[in-house]
Amino acid sequence: MIKTLWWLSREAVRYKKLYLTAILSTLALTAINLAAPKLLSSMTGIVEAGVDETGLRSIAWLTAGLVGLYLLRILFRFLSNYLAHKAAWYLVGDLRTRTYDKLEHMHLGYFHNKQTGDLMSRIVNDTRDFELLYAHMIPESITNLVTFTGVLVVLLTINWKLALITCAPIPLIFFSGYIFSKKVRPFFRISQKKMGELNGKLQDNLSGIHEIQSFGREEYETGQVDMQNFSHIRAMLQALKISAVFHPSVEFISSLGTILVVGFGGFLAYREGLSVADIVAFLLYLGLFYGPVTGLANLLESMQQSMAGAERVLDVLDAPSEIQDRPGAKSLGTVKGEITFDNVSFAYEGNAPVLKDVSFVCRPGEMLALVGPTGVGKTTLTQLISRFYEPTSGQIRIDGQDISDVTIESLRRNISPVLQDTFLFNGTIAENIGYAVPEATMEEIEEAAKAANIHEDIMLMPDGYRTQVGERGLRLSGGQKQRVAIARAILRKSPIIILDEATASVDVETEQQIQKAIAGVAGSRTIVAIAHRLSTIRNADQILVIEDGRITERGTHTQLVAMGGSYARMNNIQSVG
Repeated sequence: MIKTLWWLSREAVRYKKLYLTAILSTLALTAINLAAPKLLSSMTGIVEAGVDETGLRSIAWLTAGLVGLYLLRILFRFLSNYLAHKAAWYLVGDLRTRTYDKLEHMHLGYFHNKQTGDLMSRIVNDTRDFELLYAHMIPESITNLVTFTGVLVVLLTINWKLALITCAPIPLIFFSGYIFSKKVRPFFRISQKKMGELNGKLQDNLSGIHEIQSFGREEYETGQVDMQNFSHIRAMLQALKISAVFHPSVEFISSLGTILVVGFGGFLAYREGLSVADIVAFLLYLGLFYGPVTGLANLLESMQQSMAGAERVLDVLDAPSEIQDRPGAKSLGTVKGEITFDNVSFAYEGNAPVLKDVSFVCRPGEMLALVGPTGVGKTTLTQLISRFYEPTSGQIRIDGQDISDVTIESLRRNISPVLQDTFLFNGTIAENIGYAVPEATMEEIEEAAKAANIHEDIMLMPDGYRTQVGERGLRLSGGQKQRVAIARAILRKSPIIILDEATASVDVETEQQIQKAIAGVAGSRTIVAIAHRLSTIRNADQILVIEDGRITERGTHTQLVAMGGSYARMNNIQSVG
C-alpha cells in the first residue's frame, strides 16, 4: 500500500501547478469558512450587549464583510473544484495511454493467460477510479486537515476545557476508520477483478456472436453473463454493506461529541459564567470541527476503491517486459534478407521444449517452407524471427547480425507477416493496405493490390478502395482478407515476408490467386511460408519438415518426395484427396 501511495504521489507531481493553485484556493476557502462564524459571533455579541447607533454601524460593516466572504467563497470553490478535476482527468488520460502503451509493447507470452476484456477494464475502468483520488480525496483531505486544525485552534482560544471535551470522540472515529479500511478494501479489490472478468466475458461473447447463434447457445451464454454480472454486484454489495455500517457509526460518534459539548457547555455557563456569544461561536464551529473528521472517514471508502484500481493498473505498469532492446542495441539497417538459425531451442515458460536444436540457412530471395503436423512449433519458429519470443538457447541471425543485438523496431521493420487469421482494422480497404506505410499514395496502394491479385475484386465493390471492411474485415471473404494482407505486406517492401497458413481456409480458385500473388514477390523477397497444403509450396527453394520440434527432413519438393519419408506420405495423401 505504501508503494502504491508513493507511486500515486509521484504521478500527481506532473500537474503540480494545477494542484498548487487548487490547494491554495482550498486553503483560502478554508480560511473564509473559519472567518464567517467569527463574524456571526461578533454580531451576536453586539446584539446581546444592546444595539445602539455605533453597534448598528458595526453590524452593517460585519454584514458587508460576510457578503464579501461568501462571494469570494464562490470564486475559490470554483478554482478548487475545477482545477483539481482538470488535473485529475489529465492524469487519468495519461495513465490510460501509458497502460495501453505498456500492453502494446509486452511480449506475446504475457497475453497467453489474459482476457482482452479484463485488460480493457484496467485501461478504462480502473484508471477512471483515479479521478476520485486526485480530484476529491487529495484536495478534500487537505481541506479537512487544515479546517480541523484551524477550528481546533479557535476552539482552544474560546475555551480550552470545552475544546478538550470536543476532541474526546476523535480517537474512536479514527480507530473505526482503520478497522473499516482493513475490512472493505479486499471486497473492492474483488469487485474490480469481477468487473474485469465480466468485461472479458462480454468481449468474448460479442466477438463470437456468430458461433453462439449458430449453435443455439444464446440462453446458456446469457446465463453465464448473468452469473458474472451478479458476481461483481455481490462483491460490491459486500463492500457497501460494511460502508453502510461504518458511516452511520461515525455520525453517531460525532453526535455524541455534540451532546458532550452542549451538556458541558451548559455546566460551564452555570459555574464559570461562559457567555452566550462564546457558546454560540462554539456551536457554530462545532459543525466545522466534526465535518472534516467525518469527511476524512467518508473519503476512506473512495480511497479503498481507488487503491484497488491502482493496484490493478500497477500490475500492468510494473510487469516486466521480457522482450526489449538490449543496452547498446543498434539499428538493423537495410538488409538483404538472409535468415540463419543456429541450434535454436525454445520452450514456453514452465512447459516442455517446442523447438529443439533447429538449424538452417535461408538465403536472400529464397522461399523457405515449413511443413509438419499441427502443434510442432512452425508458427513459434516464425515468431522467433520477429523476436516476439526469445530463444531458450541458440542464435538467430539476419544478414549475419544476431537479432538480439539490434533494436526491435528496426528488426520488425524488415519483416512483414501475413497470418492465417488475418486481422483487418475497421476502416477502408485503402487504409488497411496502407496501414504499415501511412505516407503511401493511392497509386502505390493500387500497385500493391494488383501485385496481390485483389485489385479487380476491389474495383467491383461499390466504393472501391473506400469500401469499409467492417470489424475484423467482416464484410470481406476469407480470400479477399488474405490478399489484402498480402498487399499490405507487399506495400511495406520489407525484405522478409512471413506467410503463416495464408491459403489454409480458402477455396481452390482463391488459393490459385494467392499463389500468383506469392509468386509475384518470390525471388525479390525472402519468404518463410507455413503450409499444410503442399501445392502452395511446391516451388519453394527449401522445405523443412518439422516433427516434435525438430527438423526431420529438408530439401526441395522433388527431393523430399523421392526420399519417401513423412513429406512423401503427406504429398500422397493430398494427391489422392
